[in-house]
Amino acid sequence: MFWKGVLEGYNCTVFAYGQTGCGKSFTMQGVTTPPSQRGIIPRAFEHIFEAVSVAEGTKYLVLASYLEIYNEDVRDLLGGDSKKRLDLKEHTDKGVFVQDLSQHPVQNVVECEALMDRGWKNRSTGATLMNADSSRSHSIFSIRLEMLEEGEHIRSGKLNLVDLAGSERQAKTGSSITLKALVQQRAEGIRVYPPSPDFATHLPLSRP
Repeated sequence: MFWKGVLEGYNCTVFAYGQTGCGKSFTMQGVTTPPSQRGIIPRAFEHIFEAVSVAEGTKYLVLASYLEIYNEDVRDLLGGDSKKRLDLKEHTDKGVFVQDLSQHPVQNVVECEALMDRGWKNRSTGATLMNADSSRSHSIFSIRLEMLEEGEHIRSGKLNLVDLAGSERQAKTGSSITLKALVQQRAEGIRVYPPSPDFATHLPLSRP
């Protein structure tokens, strides 16, 4: 499973893509009950913390963040001011990152789900012809793991869980074409960053 790579210090991105009303947000978030309808995000929480709880000889620090990209503005859904616009930066070691994005230590699934619910309520939504409460934004819930094994340096892995806005909106800007090209290039082993300022294609490629 994808989460195993994160525990080994790799960067992983999972995203839902499609038209409004096709079930992207439900796929990522799901519902609490019945358990069989929980989404990818809460299931990832369970797998990660289960692995952390049984690990021997390794110390873990788990950090969570939740951001929204709306009209090319980046907002921290878990920060003190969810309306504040954050800047996208690039660093030689960090790669692409969001400056001043809050990071929240979490110790279990319950704490992660509480952050997810809190951030979800701050997302920008609006009515469309396809959905009365449609997400108008991209969102990225990130889990960063820092691992310290005896006699080794600190390793870090990051899991980006992305809920994209409806693809009918992206078609107008061409970002869906850019995203498709980038995914294909990464699959072929080509290390590349987007030739455009589109945050939706930059951020999932950031390093841990």
